[in-house]
Amino acid sequence: MARIVVTGGSGKLGRACVRDLLEHGYDVVNVDTVLPAQRVCPFVKADLEDLGQTLEVLSQIDDRFDGVDGVVHLAAIPAPGLQTNAVIFRTNAITTYNVFEAARRLKIRNVVWASSETLLGLPLDIPPQRIPIDEACDARPESAYSLSKLVGEEIAKQFARWDPELKILGLRFSNVMEPADYAAFPFDADPASRKWNLWGYIDARDGAQAIRRALEADVKGADHFIIANADTVMTRSNRELVAAFFPSVPFSEPSGPNDTLLSIDKARRVLGFAPQFSWRDPASR
Repeated sequence: MARIVVTGGSGKLGRACVRDLLEHGYDVVNVDTVLPAQRVCPFVKADLEDLGQTLEVLSQIDDRFDGVDGVVHLAAIPAPGLQTNAVIFRTNAITTYNVFEAARRLKIRNVVWASSETLLGLPLDIPPQRIPIDEACDARPESAYSLSKLVGEEIAKQFARWDPELKILGLRFSNVMEPADYAAFPFDADPASRKWNLWGYIDARDGAQAIRRALEADVKGADHFIIANADTVMTRSNRELVAAFFPSVPFSEPSGPNDTLLSIDKARRVLGFAPQFSWRDPASR
Protein backbone atom coordinates (compact mmCIF):
# COMPACT_ATOMS: atom_id res chain seq x y z
CA MET A 1 0.00 0.00 0.00
CA ALA A 2 1.55 3.29 -1.12
CA ARG A 3 1.52 6.16 1.36
CA ILE A 4 0.52 9.51 -0.12
CA VAL A 5 0.67 12.85 1.67
CA VAL A 6 -2.05 15.21 0.44
CA THR A 7 -1.41 18.83 1.32
CA GLY A 8 -4.59 20.87 1.45
CA GLY A 9 -6.60 17.70 2.01
CA SER A 10 -9.28 19.59 3.94
CA GLY A 11 -10.22 21.75 0.94
CA LYS A 12 -12.83 21.26 -1.76
CA LEU A 13 -10.65 19.29 -4.16
CA GLY A 14 -8.54 17.89 -1.33
CA ARG A 15 -11.51 16.16 0.31
CA ALA A 16 -12.43 14.44 -2.95
CA CYS A 17 -8.80 13.47 -3.52
CA VAL A 18 -8.44 11.92 -0.06
CA ARG A 19 -11.66 9.93 -0.49
CA ASP A 20 -10.68 8.70 -3.94
CA LEU A 21 -7.21 7.57 -2.86
CA LEU A 22 -8.60 5.76 0.19
CA GLU A 23 -11.20 4.03 -1.98
CA HIS A 24 -8.41 2.81 -4.26
CA GLY A 25 -6.33 1.31 -1.48
CA TYR A 26 -3.85 4.06 -0.72
CA ASP A 27 -2.61 4.99 2.75
CA VAL A 28 -3.30 8.73 2.98
CA VAL A 29 -2.13 11.51 5.30
CA ASN A 30 -3.86 14.90 5.16
CA VAL A 31 -1.57 17.88 5.84
CA ASP A 32 -3.39 21.19 6.19
CA THR A 33 -3.78 24.22 8.43
CA VAL A 34 -7.52 23.53 8.67
CA LEU A 35 -9.09 20.57 10.45
CA PRO A 36 -11.13 18.41 8.06
CA ALA A 37 -14.88 18.34 8.60
CA GLN A 38 -14.65 14.56 8.79
CA ARG A 39 -11.45 12.81 9.76
CA VAL A 40 -11.14 9.80 7.46
CA CYS A 41 -7.35 9.51 7.59
CA PRO A 42 -4.47 10.77 9.74
CA PHE A 43 -4.35 14.56 9.90
CA VAL A 44 -1.29 16.72 10.62
CA LYS A 45 -1.51 20.48 11.01
CA ALA A 46 1.55 22.10 9.47
CA ASP A 47 2.69 25.42 8.04
CA LEU A 48 4.25 24.61 4.67
CA GLU A 49 5.84 28.07 4.48
CA ASP A 50 8.30 26.58 7.00
CA LEU A 51 10.73 24.21 5.25
CA GLY A 52 11.48 22.38 8.49
CA GLN A 53 7.82 21.52 9.05
CA THR A 54 7.48 20.53 5.41
CA LEU A 55 10.45 18.17 5.66
CA GLU A 56 9.00 16.62 8.80
CA VAL A 57 5.52 15.95 7.41
CA LEU A 58 7.02 14.34 4.31
CA SER A 59 9.21 12.02 6.35
CA GLN A 60 7.82 10.93 9.73
CA ILE A 61 5.42 12.04 12.44
CA ASP A 62 5.99 9.99 15.61
CA ASP A 63 4.27 6.62 15.27
CA ARG A 64 1.59 7.89 12.89
CA PHE A 65 3.65 7.26 9.77
CA ASP A 66 7.23 6.73 8.68
CA GLY A 67 8.17 7.30 5.06
CA VAL A 68 6.17 8.62 2.12
CA ASP A 69 5.86 7.25 -1.42
CA GLY A 70 4.22 10.21 -3.13
CA VAL A 71 2.98 13.74 -2.60
CA VAL A 72 -0.15 15.51 -3.82
CA HIS A 73 0.34 19.23 -3.27
CA LEU A 74 -2.99 21.06 -3.28
CA ALA A 75 -2.42 23.50 -0.40
CA ALA A 76 -2.59 27.11 -1.56
CA ILE A 77 -4.54 30.32 -1.39
CA PRO A 78 -6.94 29.03 -4.03
CA ALA A 79 -7.88 32.05 -6.12
CA PRO A 80 -7.04 35.68 -6.86
CA GLY A 81 -8.44 38.37 -4.60
CA LEU A 82 -8.77 36.35 -1.40
CA GLN A 83 -5.79 38.11 0.18
CA THR A 84 -3.42 40.82 -0.95
CA ASN A 85 -1.45 40.05 -4.09
CA ALA A 86 1.89 39.92 -2.30
CA VAL A 87 0.56 37.47 0.29
CA ILE A 88 -0.97 35.24 -2.38
CA PHE A 89 2.22 35.16 -4.42
CA ARG A 90 4.52 34.61 -1.44
CA THR A 91 2.36 31.92 0.13
CA ASN A 92 1.78 29.92 -3.02
CA ALA A 93 5.31 30.22 -4.37
CA ILE A 94 7.15 29.40 -1.14
CA THR A 95 4.89 26.51 -0.11
CA THR A 96 5.27 24.98 -3.57
CA TYR A 97 9.03 25.41 -3.44
CA ASN A 98 9.19 23.89 0.06
CA VAL A 99 7.12 20.84 -0.92
CA PHE A 100 9.24 20.24 -4.04
CA GLU A 101 12.49 20.80 -2.14
CA ALA A 102 11.47 18.53 0.75
CA ALA A 103 10.47 15.81 -1.71
CA ARG A 104 13.82 16.21 -3.51
CA ARG A 105 15.83 15.92 -0.29
CA LEU A 106 13.82 12.89 0.84
CA LYS A 107 14.02 11.27 -2.61
CA ILE A 108 10.25 11.20 -3.04
CA ARG A 109 10.07 11.10 -6.82
CA ASN A 110 6.31 10.99 -7.38
CA VAL A 111 4.84 14.48 -7.03
CA VAL A 112 1.50 15.74 -8.36
CA TRP A 113 0.47 19.32 -7.70
CA ALA A 114 -2.27 21.82 -8.43
CA SER A 115 -1.29 24.32 -11.08
CA SER A 116 -4.18 26.35 -12.52
CA GLU A 117 -6.28 27.06 -15.57
CA THR A 118 -5.60 30.75 -14.89
CA LEU A 119 -2.29 30.32 -16.72
CA LEU A 120 -4.33 30.11 -19.93
CA GLY A 121 -4.87 33.88 -19.83
CA LEU A 122 -7.91 33.97 -17.57
CA PRO A 123 -10.11 35.98 -17.28
CA LEU A 124 -9.62 36.19 -21.08
CA ASP A 125 -10.06 39.95 -21.27
CA ILE A 126 -7.43 39.54 -23.97
CA PRO A 127 -8.80 36.85 -26.32
CA PRO A 128 -6.97 33.50 -26.38
CA GLN A 129 -4.71 32.41 -29.23
CA ARG A 130 -7.24 29.81 -30.32
CA ILE A 131 -10.24 27.86 -29.12
CA PRO A 132 -10.18 25.23 -27.73
CA ILE A 133 -7.24 26.28 -25.58
CA ASP A 134 -4.58 23.59 -25.06
CA GLU A 135 -1.25 23.22 -23.29
CA ALA A 136 0.68 24.41 -26.36
CA CYS A 137 -0.82 27.89 -25.94
CA ASP A 138 1.51 30.37 -24.28
CA ALA A 139 1.27 30.68 -20.52
CA ARG A 140 -0.20 34.11 -19.84
CA PRO A 141 -0.60 34.90 -16.14
CA GLU A 142 -2.82 37.91 -15.50
CA SER A 143 -2.73 38.00 -11.67
CA ALA A 144 -0.38 37.44 -8.76
CA TYR A 145 -2.18 34.14 -8.19
CA SER A 146 -1.56 32.83 -11.71
CA LEU A 147 1.99 34.18 -11.64
CA SER A 148 2.63 32.08 -8.53
CA LYS A 149 1.46 29.02 -10.46
CA LEU A 150 3.75 29.82 -13.38
CA VAL A 151 6.64 30.07 -10.92
CA GLY A 152 5.64 26.64 -9.60
CA GLU A 153 5.73 25.17 -13.11
CA GLU A 154 9.21 26.64 -13.67
CA ILE A 155 10.46 25.28 -10.33
CA ALA A 156 9.11 21.85 -11.31
CA LYS A 157 10.89 22.04 -14.65
CA GLN A 158 14.24 22.84 -13.04
CA PHE A 159 13.88 20.25 -10.28
CA ALA A 160 13.18 17.61 -12.91
CA ARG A 161 16.28 18.75 -14.80
CA TRP A 162 18.33 18.26 -11.64
CA ASP A 163 16.90 14.78 -11.05
CA PRO A 164 15.99 12.83 -14.21
CA GLU A 165 14.22 10.20 -12.09
CA LEU A 166 11.71 12.70 -10.73
CA LYS A 167 8.09 12.78 -11.87
CA ILE A 168 6.46 16.11 -11.06
CA LEU A 169 3.14 16.70 -12.81
CA GLY A 170 1.20 19.96 -12.60
CA LEU A 171 -2.55 19.72 -13.13
CA ARG A 172 -4.16 22.92 -14.40
CA PHE A 173 -7.52 22.42 -12.75
CA SER A 174 -10.56 24.23 -14.02
CA ASN A 175 -13.13 25.74 -11.63
CA VAL A 176 -13.82 23.00 -9.05
CA MET A 177 -17.45 22.07 -8.51
CA GLU A 178 -19.21 19.69 -6.12
CA PRO A 179 -22.68 18.18 -6.69
CA ALA A 180 -24.27 20.86 -4.52
CA ASP A 181 -22.99 23.49 -6.94
CA TYR A 182 -24.99 22.04 -9.82
CA ALA A 183 -28.18 23.71 -8.64
CA ALA A 184 -26.87 26.90 -10.29
CA PHE A 185 -26.28 25.22 -13.68
CA PRO A 186 -26.68 25.99 -16.56
CA PHE A 187 -25.52 29.56 -16.91
CA ASP A 188 -27.44 30.24 -20.11
CA ALA A 189 -29.21 33.29 -18.67
CA ASP A 190 -25.88 35.11 -18.32
CA PRO A 191 -23.19 33.50 -20.48
CA ALA A 192 -20.93 36.52 -19.94
CA SER A 193 -20.60 35.53 -16.28
CA ARG A 194 -18.71 32.38 -17.29
CA LYS A 195 -16.80 33.41 -20.40
CA TRP A 196 -13.75 34.06 -18.19
CA ASN A 197 -12.76 30.37 -18.44
CA LEU A 198 -14.55 29.41 -21.67
CA TRP A 199 -17.48 28.03 -19.68
CA GLY A 200 -15.37 25.25 -18.16
CA TYR A 201 -15.47 23.38 -14.86
CA ILE A 202 -14.13 20.26 -13.15
CA ASP A 203 -16.20 18.02 -10.91
CA ALA A 204 -14.15 17.48 -7.74
CA ARG A 205 -14.55 13.73 -8.14
CA ASP A 206 -13.09 13.85 -11.64
CA GLY A 207 -10.35 16.12 -10.39
CA ALA A 208 -9.53 13.43 -7.84
CA GLN A 209 -9.48 10.83 -10.59
CA ALA A 210 -6.98 12.96 -12.53
CA ILE A 211 -4.73 13.19 -9.47
CA ARG A 212 -4.76 9.43 -8.95
CA ARG A 213 -4.05 8.76 -12.62
CA ALA A 214 -1.17 11.24 -12.51
CA LEU A 215 0.28 9.47 -9.46
CA GLU A 216 0.03 6.16 -11.28
CA ALA A 217 1.32 7.40 -14.65
CA ASP A 218 4.52 5.70 -15.79
CA VAL A 219 6.32 8.86 -16.86
CA LYS A 220 9.27 10.94 -15.70
CA GLY A 221 10.09 14.61 -15.76
CA ALA A 222 8.00 17.74 -15.35
CA ASP A 223 4.83 18.23 -17.34
CA HIS A 224 1.47 19.96 -17.03
CA PHE A 225 -2.06 19.08 -18.07
CA ILE A 226 -5.37 20.91 -18.38
CA ILE A 227 -7.96 19.13 -16.24
CA ALA A 228 -11.59 19.95 -17.01
CA ASN A 229 -14.80 18.04 -17.45
CA ALA A 230 -15.80 16.82 -20.88
CA ASP A 231 -18.58 19.39 -21.27
CA THR A 232 -19.22 23.07 -20.59
CA VAL A 233 -21.51 24.68 -18.02
CA MET A 234 -23.91 25.74 -20.78
CA THR A 235 -26.71 24.30 -22.90
CA ARG A 236 -26.11 27.00 -25.52
CA SER A 237 -23.82 25.67 -28.24
CA ASN A 238 -20.11 26.40 -28.44
CA ARG A 239 -20.55 27.82 -31.91
CA GLU A 240 -23.05 30.38 -30.63
CA LEU A 241 -20.95 31.30 -27.59
CA VAL A 242 -17.68 31.72 -29.47
CA ALA A 243 -19.38 33.77 -32.19
CA ALA A 244 -20.86 36.09 -29.55
CA PHE A 245 -17.84 36.54 -27.29
CA PHE A 246 -14.70 35.63 -29.29
CA PRO A 247 -15.62 36.26 -32.95
CA SER A 248 -12.02 36.95 -34.07
CA VAL A 249 -10.41 33.90 -32.42
CA PRO A 250 -9.59 30.85 -34.59
CA PHE A 251 -12.11 28.17 -33.60
CA SER A 252 -11.90 24.42 -34.22
CA GLU A 253 -15.33 23.18 -33.27
CA PRO A 254 -15.26 20.05 -31.08
CA SER A 255 -17.35 17.01 -31.98
CA GLY A 256 -20.22 17.83 -29.64
CA PRO A 257 -21.97 21.20 -29.39
CA ASN A 258 -21.22 21.42 -25.66
CA ASP A 259 -17.83 19.68 -25.51
CA THR A 260 -15.22 21.36 -23.34
CA LEU A 261 -13.34 24.28 -24.85
CA LEU A 262 -10.46 23.65 -22.42
CA SER A 263 -8.77 20.81 -24.27
CA ILE A 264 -8.26 17.67 -22.19
CA ASP A 265 -6.87 15.64 -25.08
CA LYS A 266 -3.36 15.54 -23.58
CA ALA A 267 -4.63 14.38 -20.17
CA ARG A 268 -6.71 11.71 -21.87
CA ARG A 269 -3.80 10.52 -23.98
CA VAL A 270 -0.97 10.60 -21.43
CA LEU A 271 -2.75 10.03 -18.10
CA GLY A 272 -5.77 8.04 -19.22
CA PHE A 273 -8.01 10.73 -17.72
CA ALA A 274 -11.65 9.96 -18.46
CA PRO A 275 -14.24 12.26 -16.84
CA GLN A 276 -17.09 10.28 -15.29
CA PHE A 277 -19.38 13.04 -14.03
CA SER A 278 -21.43 15.83 -15.57
CA TRP A 279 -23.91 18.33 -14.25
CA ARG A 280 -26.21 17.18 -17.07
CA ASP A 281 -26.45 13.67 -15.59
CA PRO A 282 -28.93 13.43 -12.68
CA ALA A 283 -26.85 10.56 -11.28
CA SER A 284 -23.92 12.98 -10.81
CA ARG A 285 -25.87 15.31 -8.55
